[in-house]
Amino acid sequence: MEIPSAFNSGLQGLQNANATAEQAAADIVASTTYNTEQQTNPANSGEVNTEVTKASNHLDLPDLNQAIVNLKVAEFQAKASIEVIKSADDVLGTLLDVTA
Repeated sequence: MEIPSAFNSGLQGLQNANATAEQAAADIVASTTYNTEQQTNPANSGEVNTEVTKASNHLDLPDLNQAIVNLKVAEFQAKASIEVIKSADDVLGTLLDVTA
């Protein structure tokens, strides 16, 4: 068993969890910001809308529920990666105690 690979695996998992959490957070912001803009749009209150918007704008939005699930998945992935790093540290400490 190679100890540095355990550390590397834990670190790589932690970095992947961070990237997943950042993407999920960006999706949540994009989804909630668009919904807020729709509610405050003057066209919804009977006024004439002079803004040009894309017809397929609603198709480009990320799913809010999926983004929240992805954020929770990233949390558990980070916790698991931290446990891998702790276990690798404990094993290395034990190996050093045995050989000393």
